[in-house]
Amino acid sequence: MLTVHHLGRSQSERIVWLCEELGIDYELKCYKRRTDNKMAPPEYKKLHPLGAAPVITDGDLVLGESGSIIEYLVAVYGCGRMTIKPEAPGYTDYLYWLHFANGTFQPLLLRMLSLERVDASDNNAPLTMAKERIQLMLSMMEKKLGESDYLAGDTLSAADIMIIFSLTTMRLFKPYNLSQCPNILAYLQRIGARPAYQRAMQKAEPGLIPVLGAESSVTVF
Repeated sequence: MLTVHHLGRSQSERIVWLCEELGIDYELKCYKRRTDNKMAPPEYKKLHPLGAAPVITDGDLVLGESGSIIEYLVAVYGCGRMTIKPEAPGYTDYLYWLHFANGTFQPLLLRMLSLERVDASDNNAPLTMAKERIQLMLSMMEKKLGESDYLAGDTLSAADIMIIFSLTTMRLFKPYNLSQCPNILAYLQRIGARPAYQRAMQKAEPGLIPVLGAESSVTVF
């Protein structure tokens, strides 16, 4: 039995959403963050050597890392759905944005979060550079989403599944404003209107209103 182990307000929401989009049978186990440091509880850390979300179990298989889980699910349970074939338009866009999410964008958001905790002033040169880099990345996404409804074309793909956490729930940890990105905001509204996304967020994050607007109104910490 496929089990998705979801840590509250974490990247594992992606996996719940993908399962809902694919319409596959799965068990969802939700874990609350610790009250003292907001990290994963001991029972979650026991699932995988790194103790980080997301994690799935499938029989004897224990698999972590968003990208590997998504590739596993679309191959084993989705029969290749939510991907773009090599001969199809949008294939290289699919590859780029699929890996951009956790290879470039999410790590820089985490770096900014760490840098701000050390020194949030304008004198922090590495933080200033990180902010400029984030704006460049948002400009790239804004341009792309002005050309098509989704990152790899006019249909939702796993590339979108990967990026949405960083544009939404991550802003509860590291707030940033999207008011200058109308195409991204329209994109988030399209995502938010998807029944599978709504089901996933209701199951994974009951009581949390998805962060689909220009600003996040609350933070995790």
